[in-house]
Amino acid sequence: MQLEQLDVKDKKVLVRVDFNVPLDQEQKVTDDTRLRGAVPTIKYLLENGASVILMSHLGRPQKKKLEDGSIDRQSFSLKPVVNHLEELIGCQVAFVEDTIGETAKEAVEAIEPGQVLLLENTRFYAGEEKGDRDLAEKMAALGEVYVNDAFGTAHREHASTATVASFFTTDKKAFGKLMEAELEGAKKLLHDPARPVTAIVGGAKVSDKIQLLEKLLDLADNVLVGGAMAYTFSLAQGGKVGNSLVEADKQELALELLKKAEVKGVRIVLPVDTKVGKEFSNDTVSEIVASGEIGDEWEGLDIGPETIELFKGVIAESKSILWNGPMGVFEMSNFAIGTNAIAEAVAAATRDNGAYTLIGGGDSVSAINQAGLAEEVSFVSTGGGAMLELLEGKELPGIKAVNG
Repeated sequence: MQLEQLDVKDKKVLVRVDFNVPLDQEQKVTDDTRLRGAVPTIKYLLENGASVILMSHLGRPQKKKLEDGSIDRQSFSLKPVVNHLEELIGCQVAFVEDTIGETAKEAVEAIEPGQVLLLENTRFYAGEEKGDRDLAEKMAALGEVYVNDAFGTAHREHASTATVASFFTTDKKAFGKLMEAELEGAKKLLHDPARPVTAIVGGAKVSDKIQLLEKLLDLADNVLVGGAMAYTFSLAQGGKVGNSLVEADKQELALELLKKAEVKGVRIVLPVDTKVGKEFSNDTVSEIVASGEIGDEWEGLDIGPETIELFKGVIAESKSILWNGPMGVFEMSNFAIGTNAIAEAVAAATRDNGAYTLIGGGDSVSAINQAGLAEEVSFVSTGGGAMLELLEGKELPGIKAVNG
């Protein structure tokens, strides 16, 4: 069911958002992409007379407990996002230091139509990540209507993202506007996309993206491979990779992918040159070498200038583009040149050639934001893992639970 079909007037609406945002040492939000993504749904509900109850997780508090075994409530509290959220939605946001229980119930009962309440981190409860039904039932009791707008966690079968939906009838649950936009964005690539289709895949590991790469062989015309995963392909082809990050045990897998691509007529484009450094440091000595010719004391940290031009040429000719994963260690300015160039090329393809461009979550979002080009591409996904699984053709628990 669509959000507009829900009766939300004078209703307590429980909204699962994804406020798992990065915070600096002063507990300030450093990237508000996910907060901004939730704004349209929150504003819609407020404008239509709902009392809005927001719930989200932040980090992994169960895996980083204090020495006495207790939850680090200060480091993983959602309270620091309140001020930033208030600025984005233009109204006050109440906060309660629990997710369920009497304190949370009282806070929910106190809010009126047109008001917003943010519950504390759902992962403070161990049952959240286990999809615990008892916990989900207590969460569900807080709202009369449920809206899932947390695409970033749609691939997790957790209490607040999937189990909770089973306590609402089909006429009392729906996707939020962000979730709908994410699904529509993926659909444009998966179903009859404008061609040629180019996928730009980067990051560290071939093994992390093997299913995506195999799916792309059925979808894409071109696959551009950058980042550390390119060194696994290089090693498999007999190249020298020095101290570069590589998966030596995945060489056969890399060769199989190349063979499958050849059979299917898909062009896999690998880097032809690499920017290497002596150390993993922004200030390290660096040079450009041909791919497969990295010396023993060097490690690849970015794609080289010839590769940049090669990739830009393919991108310029494309009508549909998926980008998932950086081309190098873009967090260090001296090795962000390749990633920034790709960001600019993708934006140019959107602006000048009318290409449909999807930034597939994760580090790619940080990269496009760092380049200041997020507004110049077609769609920036808020969910790295969720978008990958959706593109791989998997059914996501958070989506299945609302669809019924």
